[in-house]
Formats: sequence, structure tokens, C-alpha cells
Amino acid sequence: MDQRFALPDVGEGLTEAEIVSWKVREGDLVAVNDVLVEIETAKSLVELPSPYAGTVAQLLAPEGATVEVGADIVVVRTGSTEAPGPVGPPAAEPAAAAQDASGATLVGYGTREAAPRRRRSAQATPQPAAPQQPAAPEPTAAPTAQRVLAKPPVRKLARDLGVDLADATPTGPGGTVTRSDVLALVPGAPEEPARRVERHEREHHVPIRGVRKATAAAMVESAFSAPHVTVFTTVDVTRTMKLYQRLKQDREFEGVRVSPLLLVAKALLVAVRRNPDVNSTWDEANQVIVVKNYVNLGIAVATPRGLLVPNVKDADAMTLKELAVALGELTTTARAGKASPRDLAEGTITITNVGTFGIDTGTPILNPGEAAILAVGTIAERPWVHRGKVKPRWTVTLSLSFDHRMLDGESGSRVLADIAAVLEDPARALVWS
Repeated sequence: MDQRFALPDVGEGLTEAEIVSWKVREGDLVAVNDVLVEIETAKSLVELPSPYAGTVAQLLAPEGATVEVGADIVVVRTGSTEAPGPVGPPAAEPAAAAQDASGATLVGYGTREAAPRRRRSAQATPQPAAPQQPAAPEPTAAPTAQRVLAKPPVRKLARDLGVDLADATPTGPGGTVTRSDVLALVPGAPEEPARRVERHEREHHVPIRGVRKATAAAMVESAFSAPHVTVFTTVDVTRTMKLYQRLKQDREFEGVRVSPLLLVAKALLVAVRRNPDVNSTWDEANQVIVVKNYVNLGIAVATPRGLLVPNVKDADAMTLKELAVALGELTTTARAGKASPRDLAEGTITITNVGTFGIDTGTPILNPGEAAILAVGTIAERPWVHRGKVKPRWTVTLSLSFDHRMLDGESGSRVLADIAAVLEDPARALVWS
């Protein structure tokens, strides 16, 4: 019986996802919870496990394709071990038994193994011994019987040139067909060395999808729906930098990554406690301002997939050490491309650290639904008037963008002033807590 597996909604109301890589091929045997495919949503990379045990009969979407939620992406043939037509060569590992489906995963199909394993093709299933026959050469499989490995741009090039990828001799890593392999099939086409001239062409096109597409939509929504105001201040953070150095040597923080961002985050949390309206959202439908009595602290993280903003849930209830651990885990997970939709959802206020790029300040755009975002510039030693004399002091420029519907100039400035006061004298955090 053929079971059609549709792209599920992996959370947060996403409507589409990109097929990044298939972990199975047509003809492979799969057990319940074996990983079928890795997809990229607008927020994260997600592995989808199989809800069925059987044979992969058909892959319905190529790698690189964008598929809408609810569209069928793969057909699994259950109740039969016969191969559904041409299949790829068997993988090296033997097939494993089906897993217990009593657990829970992201899309609710039960517990799966920590790492996906390739299943042996159904064509390679051992058969009962047959009487010895004279040796005869086995028929050679047609070139199209095996899935051709090629990146989406190469597949598009082949389609544009009317070339069958199966006719190409792969020279790329792992038997991947490259641009030069495709061009070699076209009479008069330039060889790959000549093709390198493309690197110096006047322009190239980058598809708008994934994180970039989601970020663009969110920023346009925010910029044109919330009236932004940004205020700035430069602070002497010499005492904070001394505290940072002491924490790095403290036994309590042994093995924990400590950074100046940790102390900035703590200062923001103190300011939120003193100014709860900054931790709000505008509810247009019900005509109310929703003040959150908890802080899910977002941290903007630059990743290979683009800018992500995972958040630390209930950061206001954490000790300084707990906050340090949570920030370290969150940023590491995001940079590895493993941030889950839940990590990226329900943020209430955000910090963006532009100082890591050597930038002094900026005017950040609010995350949709949030009332404020704090930008932290480069922390550096600069000439500063201290106790009537010009001395080298550690300083930083902070900027706070806020939604003028929820905060006016006075309240927004007061929030930034409180953050600055804690960073100038960290002891205030104890007094104000």
C-alpha cells in the first residue's frame, strides 16, 4: 500500500519550506522514525522522520525545491519489500529494525536515532538460495536507474541546455555532477577554466528564500507598522569590564563562557524590571497593550543562513550563571543551524551586538511584536574625562529603538538610562533588584 507523506507544519504557522537534502533514495527500506529529509524553513533546519515503515517508492520534490505545507513530498510503500522500479545501489549498512514509536519528536512521529542511517535498498534484500546456474553477465542498469547527484544550480543549467544529467560523467566530490561536467556534453560550450570568467561578471543573482526572505518580510512589516524612535548614549563601562575579568577567574563560572554581553543582558533585565512597559506587545485586534510579566530575551546571532534571533526563555528568573550558560548554548545552537522553531518564537525584547563587527552604534529595527531592541556597539578604551582628568577608559555606545505607540520619549530614554547606569556601576543591579 502506498502512503503519501505530506510536508507537515513544523510549528509557528510556517507555510513553506525548502528541501535541503534527501536522506533516502528511491528503493531504500526505512523504519518508523528514520530521517527522510532535511528541510529549511524560514527559521531553522529541521529533519523529518518517517511515520511509516516500508520502501521509498518515490521522491516527489527535488533538492532545492520550495514546497508548501501540506504538499506531498514522498511516497512510502508499506506491507511489501519489493522494489518499486529502478532504485539506487544498496548502501553499505544493513537495514535496522523499526524503532519504538512511543516517544515524541518535533513533528510527533516518535523517538528516532540520534543520527540517520542509510537503509539497504529493497533490491538488495537476501533471497532464498537457488540452484547453481552457469554464470551469465548481469544486465547493466540504465543510466537513469541511479539518482544523479547534483546541486540545484547545476540541475537548472542542465534543464536550460537540454542535457540529461545521467549522461554526464561526475567529477565532483562524492560522485557529484558539476557545471563543467554538464558543459562538456554541449558542443561548443566553454570548458570550466573559461567558465571561471563568470566570477568577474558585473552581477549575479541570489534567490530570495529561507531566512533572508523571512527577515525581509519581518523587517518591512516592523518598519511600516510600528513608529520607530531611537535614542543613544555613550557609557563608561570600566567597572563592568573589571567585573567581567573577575567573573572569568571565578571558580563558580569555571567552564562557563563569560562575555561582556552577559553583563549587558543583565543590565537590560534590571531595566525591564524597573520599566515593565518596555517588555510589551501591541494587540491591534483587541486594542490593548499586553505587558509581559516574563522576559524571553532575544539575542541576534549571525549565522551562515542569515541573521537569527533565538531567545532565552524566562531570562529574568535566572541567576547570572544560569543566564551565561543559556546564552552560550543558544548562540552555539543557532550558529550550528540547529535552532528549533521554539527557540526562535515568543521573544519579548532583543539585544543585537553590532560591536562584534567593529561598529560603534546603529538604529536597529524592532522584531515584529516587540516594543524595544537594544544595540550594543564596540567596547574599547577611549580618552574619557574621569574625576576631572582625561584618562583611557572602557566605553561603549548603546542605542535603543522602541515602538512610540507603547513608549514615549521619556519612558524610552529612562530605559536606556537605567541600562547605562547598571553598566557604569554594576553594584546598582544589586540595589535595584
